[in-house]
Amino acid sequence: MKRAIASLLIPVFFLLTGCGTAEAQEQFFTMDTVMSITVYGKGAAEAASAARQEVEALNAKLSRTEADSLISQLNAHAGDGTAVDMDGDTLELLTFAKSVSQLLPGCFDITIAPVMDAWGFTGEERHVPDDDTLAAAMALVDSDKLLIDEAAGTARLETAGMSVDLGAVAKGWAAARAEAVLREAGVTSALLDLGRNITAVGPKTDGTAWRVGVADPEDDSQYLCIVSLEDQTASTSGGYERWFEEDGVRYHHIIDPKTGYPADSGLKSVTVISSNHLLADALSTTLFVAGPEAALDFWRSRDDFELVLCTDQGQLLVTEGLEAGFEFRGEELGYDCQIVRR
Repeated sequence: MKRAIASLLIPVFFLLTGCGTAEAQEQFFTMDTVMSITVYGKGAAEAASAARQEVEALNAKLSRTEADSLISQLNAHAGDGTAVDMDGDTLELLTFAKSVSQLLPGCFDITIAPVMDAWGFTGEERHVPDDDTLAAAMALVDSDKLLIDEAAGTARLETAGMSVDLGAVAKGWAAARAEAVLREAGVTSALLDLGRNITAVGPKTDGTAWRVGVADPEDDSQYLCIVSLEDQTASTSGGYERWFEEDGVRYHHIIDPKTGYPADSGLKSVTVISSNHLLADALSTTLFVAGPEAALDFWRSRDDFELVLCTDQGQLLVTEGLEAGFEFRGEELGYDCQIVRR
């Protein structure tokens, strides 16, 4: 269990700020991870504190492990016909998460929670579930049975035993809301590290972009590359973040909704960079499940995000929109790098 807890705290990014002394920084633990909010400029301390409070308040509404949260209330009434009142934030996030499940069908589903529970990823005893247990949990995975009434401001789950888990989108939403709080306070330079989810608010105080290193999934003390961020979020998902071993086999926490097993897609990690905080967070999980070919095909179909894909064949695939300001550091670690073009 100590190893499992430690794996939650592995830094996915190294922050190469070179920015001088921060005006104010808040460090705290919420959403099952260590977070920090670093703010520069006048009123930095008050702004950083307000942003932290916003993130913690969102966790109180969105976490399914918080007994009084709106998501816990939704899950508790699964199958009994009750339409649970949601606030605007939670309703918008549920609606967005449902829409993501349609982007690459079968690769993302926020009703995956019963399968996560079957594997023990939400508790302390992690194990490979038996076939019957897994089949029963898989029968409860279907975001089409999450019914949202935006006019009434309610949501309900059609089938008893269903459960929603917003872990794949909550940090992106928290980043968006925290940035809004900072902007309202007049902040023009800040860095949000919300646990494998880095948001750069504006440039550094010297006017240059933030420099962020993406960690090697095999050795988190090393990094594969450096990317530049300004008014963007970089979100990483990887099979090395939470895992356990059983009978000599390693199992990670990113579950493929099609199989009920940890995704085996040919990827070690996916980093999505976008000005859309929610999209970056959701796509890092979705594209990890989809695999490199599907991820790049999807990237070519859109223009609102960029990718760093680390494959299990030792390749770093970097989309062309990141080329300016990009620096490859993985050669000595045994990786090859390829810039992918449209």
